[in-house]
Amino acid sequence: MSCPAGFQALPLPIVQLSLAAVLKCGQSFRWSILPLPQPKPTEPNHEYRFCLRDRLVCLRQSPSTLYYPLTSQPSLKRRGNTLWLNDYFQLEVDLEQLYRDWAARDAVFSRFQGRFGGIRMLRQDPWENLISFICSSNNNIARITKMVQNLCSRFSPPLLSTETPDGEIHTYHPFPPPSALAGLDVSTTLRTLGFGYRANFIQRTAEMLVSAHGSNTSFQDPVEASEKWLEKLRAFNTSEAREELLKFVGVGRKVADCVLLMSLDKKEVVPVDTHVHQIAVKYYGMKDSARKTNMTPKLYGEVNAKLFAIWGEYAGWAHSILFTADLKSFSAYGLPSSNSETLSSPANIPQTAASTLSAPSKIPPLAPLKQQKRKRKHENTSLKTEDDELPTTDHPPDTSLADRVKKRRRVGKAA
Repeated sequence: MSCPAGFQALPLPIVQLSLAAVLKCGQSFRWSILPLPQPKPTEPNHEYRFCLRDRLVCLRQSPSTLYYPLTSQPSLKRRGNTLWLNDYFQLEVDLEQLYRDWAARDAVFSRFQGRFGGIRMLRQDPWENLISFICSSNNNIARITKMVQNLCSRFSPPLLSTETPDGEIHTYHPFPPPSALAGLDVSTTLRTLGFGYRANFIQRTAEMLVSAHGSNTSFQDPVEASEKWLEKLRAFNTSEAREELLKFVGVGRKVADCVLLMSLDKKEVVPVDTHVHQIAVKYYGMKDSARKTNMTPKLYGEVNAKLFAIWGEYAGWAHSILFTADLKSFSAYGLPSSNSETLSSPANIPQTAASTLSAPSKIPPLAPLKQQKRKRKHENTSLKTEDDELPTTDHPPDTSLADRVKKRRRVGKAA
């Protein structure tokens, strides 16, 4: 097909990058996904937009090609949209080879690799990634997306307003820097926007960063000093970087590990919550208790070690594919056909895998895990799907059920 007007073509099979999956599976929450009018079967059917400090990134995709915008701005020409794309999507990593390696290691993975191809780990801005996953506590993807978008529109000046494919005018805001969220009045404003107890976490984390590392910028480089310090954590080893992240308010092991994996280049890290634990129990032989299982540090470490042993150096990447495959919103997902062979082809699976793979009849099909009938509020800190019902209360995760009952009784007596 011909290249859309105003775009440049980058040959890239969809099995190497599927925007429809990667940008909707709970890694990043600021991409706008806009349907294109009357696309042909081989043409892109959506446009994906993302607002940076200096530009609006617009992407389209066909089964064999990624389309990105041309620019006449000299400053952007020097840096190049291709440089940003290669860095953000980590295109230097051969995802097809990783899928073959995981299929050789893991019989469960080999069963659904063709259907869920193209899911790779983003390399996000650490500051945005940190705040986004502070918002993820006891939350679902749709609500986190709304929170992050409200955060941008309230605390970040608009970069531009432009037409969407259907002709409407939309205003785009970049992610606000730490200094914009460090003020004492920020938490009050965030509460009015529905952030609940997370409002204090965000404000105090921003304040800690700015106080410790500053907010200096230059005309040539608008990135604040505290943001640059977060980026330097990429050079730390995993344990050291995790230790620094755990110092921030609202950051526990799960949030810290999400940031390590999604923005600090720690590809081996597997973030663990009760949802991931259930996957490990159902498909990978982890022991389960008849009673409700709390996510203790010991259990967290056991699940992490188990999945790393199965998937190896890129265990965090493999985990994101299994996590996506288990989301209700992806129950009908499947890659469109591409000019290149898909990973489901037996010819693409090394012969050495034969001794590793079990007979198909012995492996349960991957399907959304059934939720336990009796659940205590806020027991699961995983990113739930859009189909999940939002909680009717917004208590911090360390507020016990007994404390909340006592509070309701006091309120009732006062009334």
